[in-house]
Amino acid sequence: MSTQPRGAVPLHSQSEASANEAPAAALVRRAAALNDAFGKADAADRLSGIVSSAAGRLVFTTSFGLEDQVLTHLIAEAGLPVVFATLDTGRLFPEVYALWAQTEARYGIRIQPFYPRHDAVEGFVRDHGINGFYDTREARKACCDIRKVEPLGRALSGADIWITGLRADQSAARGGVVLAEADAGRGLIKVSPLLDWSRDRALTFAEAHRVPLNPLHGQGFVSIGCQPCTRAIEPGEPERAGRWWWEDDAAKECGLHVGPDGKLVRTKSQPAQVLA
Repeated sequence: MSTQPRGAVPLHSQSEASANEAPAAALVRRAAALNDAFGKADAADRLSGIVSSAAGRLVFTTSFGLEDQVLTHLIAEAGLPVVFATLDTGRLFPEVYALWAQTEARYGIRIQPFYPRHDAVEGFVRDHGINGFYDTREARKACCDIRKVEPLGRALSGADIWITGLRADQSAARGGVVLAEADAGRGLIKVSPLLDWSRDRALTFAEAHRVPLNPLHGQGFVSIGCQPCTRAIEPGEPERAGRWWWEDDAAKECGLHVGPDGKLVRTKSQPAQVLA
């Protein structure tokens, strides 16, 4: 008797259908199939369906934010065969390292770290100064490339599916997030199982299940990145207003979730309906 979850996209049919397809077209087709099968499912069913459809390694990249902690709980409690990975930029808050250790202990997992290349960091600091990312947008983006984007490439090397904690209501720029999208540049499927969750829903879930959370959230640090590039937000500000606050671009991103043109890569679709 099959243990495949209801609505799952059979792996054998994916492989047969994609045998004669160009890689990018096959990714688009697979992403569409996941959206059709699990777009309206709950997060747990989405995750199990995503796992059953995988043709290779699944990697979940966590930065230990609220959404990532919820996903860690769901993945670990279900015993799903997913690799946990994180990008240690070398400039994180002390509270993040403490939460990292607490999370591993709580769920009995190991979260694989990926660090920036030391020679690239040394070169950046030599050329721009220790906090040179404040000087220009170009310098800030170069720092993000060194400390986050390049290590992400190594974390996702050989992966078939990349699991993220993106939510549609985190910012206007992320409003078009879908469950699954083809990331042709990395040659994988990128999934966001909490795309239609509100922050309040994620917080309610975390509190009900005693999920370890960063104490900085309670101090106004809603979206947490590197310590020098993150501030607490004021009441009424968007969630990501505290990231790179000295820049005036409302669509600020570090580069992890953007395409070669610097824009968020999105499948054309209706905006996600966020559920409270």
